[in-house]
Amino acid sequence: MLRCLLAALCALALSAAHAQDAYPSKPVTFITPAAAGNSPDVATRFIADRLTAIWKQQIIILNKPGAGGLIAAQAAAGVTPDGYTLYMTQASTFNVLPVQQGDKMPVDLHKAFAPICLIGEQPIGVAVNPGVGVNTVPELIAKIKATQGGMLFGATNRGSQSHLTGELFKKQAKVDLDFVHAQGVSHTISDVAGGRIPIVFEGVAGLGSAAQGGLIKIIGIGSEKRLPNYPDLPTINETLPGFYSAGWLMLMAPAGTPDAIINKINADLKTILAEPEIIEKFGKIGTYPHYTTPAEAAAFIKSEEERWWPLVREVGPQR
Repeated sequence: MLRCLLAALCALALSAAHAQDAYPSKPVTFITPAAAGNSPDVATRFIADRLTAIWKQQIIILNKPGAGGLIAAQAAAGVTPDGYTLYMTQASTFNVLPVQQGDKMPVDLHKAFAPICLIGEQPIGVAVNPGVGVNTVPELIAKIKATQGGMLFGATNRGSQSHLTGELFKKQAKVDLDFVHAQGVSHTISDVAGGRIPIVFEGVAGLGSAAQGGLIKIIGIGSEKRLPNYPDLPTINETLPGFYSAGWLMLMAPAGTPDAIINKINADLKTILAEPEIIEKFGKIGTYPHYTTPAEAAAFIKSEEERWWPLVREVGPQR
């Protein structure tokens, strides 16, 4: 009996090792909610190019934007869990979509997918029109509190990470801020640069060129630590402890995908995310590599939902 059990365990181990060594033996598809050409899509393609070189198999990017990420989630949830169709998800799909959809949510994200690795974060910054006359986050908080009726902030799309960052800032700083919806990053930056809106919350890539031109002034960043290419830019949590806000990318597999395949992909991503070329390319689009194990990725999602779901319910993306 013991001999049979040991033989079975050895067979399972050999099977898992074979699956890991043989994978992939054909092209792999990434389904993403990102629109072609935006920064999450570009970051996904950087990763796909490196995996193609390592695996000697083509990575096909299938963009399925729309419905807050629901279209991509549904497409990725219904595939065979063999590792040949993977899901590059974004923050809003887990942080906002389940609250928006409620009981109508057609996909149970936690049951449908297995996290592989957090790929990168896109920290949200706060910037002001220079005429506001503040240079730091504490000065901005004092300015808002001293302004009768409060102040306005711009961000792209109600319910977006940039909008929610402003709402989180409002709540933690205990200030009176009102959201102004914009049709895109360029419109928001233009309104702030022109003095029509005093404050903007947006990803650092979106703020960068206007800040370099002196049209706006970035005064804080929502990352946990100061960014390597902005070492003199304070984090918001230096003023508001615990403050964190970033868009993020995470590669996932359909639930039921063999652990050996998930572990192989994770190991290859660990190598890629440490490469200087990837770090440099990511930095140019306001993205910062963040490797995790599958277990750490799952814990990260849980922490993000605990952070954002109550706020999304409170402010209401459709308010």
